[in-house]
Amino acid sequence: MFDMTNATHTNGLLAGSEEGTAKEKGAALSIRGLAKNFGDKRAVDGLDLEVPAGEFHALLGPNGAGKTTTLRMVAGLLRPDAGSVSIYGHDNAARPAEAKRATAFLPDDPLLYGKLTPLEYLEFVAGLWGVPAGTAASRAKELLEWLELWDNRSQYTEGFSRGMRQKLALAGAMIHGPRLMVLDEPLTGLDARAARSVKDMLADYVKRGNSVLLTTHILEIAERLAERISIILGGRIIAQGTLEELRSRAGASVGGNSGTLEDVFLQLTEPS
Repeated sequence: MFDMTNATHTNGLLAGSEEGTAKEKGAALSIRGLAKNFGDKRAVDGLDLEVPAGEFHALLGPNGAGKTTTLRMVAGLLRPDAGSVSIYGHDNAARPAEAKRATAFLPDDPLLYGKLTPLEYLEFVAGLWGVPAGTAASRAKELLEWLELWDNRSQYTEGFSRGMRQKLALAGAMIHGPRLMVLDEPLTGLDARAARSVKDMLADYVKRGNSVLLTTHILEIAERLAERISIILGGRIIAQGTLEELRSRAGASVGGNSGTLEDVFLQLTEPS
């Protein structure tokens, strides 16, 4: 896959520079005191979260915990009532263009244009980001091949399955070379083969020094891919760390060091 650390890179697959593949110092994402109300409901309540550059981070929680609201504020699609979001040092409120350019956001039910082919869709999205036509064409080919959509490149997306649409939306999110991927249930609707290709792509993306913040209800994905995990409940982070650290916090009731992430999650989010 092309080097996502440089938005103007035009070389082929896996052609990242030594500098681009190294983990950068500092934070890819810094959230401080983030809050959001919907009427009388406090959806996010003073949330703090930091994702270092080069980290795969999973944000887990039950339905209604505030995950999607948090991701939408990180992506700049929803204005917080309080607090701040900074992406690679760019404050979302003070420097929204720079923050958005460094970010890709994939919602759980992405919108595609049914009368466009995959190539047309990716060229359209790349144009919105100001990616040169030659670079856009090269990236589109690489992404569609990686996600096993190249053979469908001339078909209208209105006939695509949910899994195919999800993969194309992921390609569109990556076309401008973002350094932080913000993903809300990215494997929804994917079969096992498609899910594996997406997981492999995300793992490679992080190895090249980029960062991922992901929500999922498929806890095996977080257990396998995430370096650190945050658990959100009632709009607040209630636990954070590696799986081993979360096991330690959950205690003996999850089987000590052998407990699965599901065991840990259920223990830590159990109603008191």
